[in-house]
Amino acid sequence: MNRELKSVAPTSDYTLILTFNNDEVRIFDMKPYLDLGIFKELKDISLFRSVRKSFDTVEWPNEADIDPETLYNESKSIKTNQNQ
Repeated sequence: MNRELKSVAPTSDYTLILTFNNDEVRIFDMKPYLDLGIFKELKDISLFRSVRKSFDTVEWPNEADIDPETLYNESKSIKTNQNQ
């Protein structure tokens, strides 16, 4: 199944709310990445919050990005009124 990222919304606790093309909503925890390489820069909450959708994944202005399969596989489903 091809899961295409539709939108991303950052939170103040270093997680990303991801919506996929099938309207599935998932949460991705960035905290484990914040001590690794280029992701260290994302400890600056204003930089972290500048995340945007780029093609089929997420990207920050410092050129950090995450593999789309990782986004899906390591995120957890969020129950919403639409998918309960």
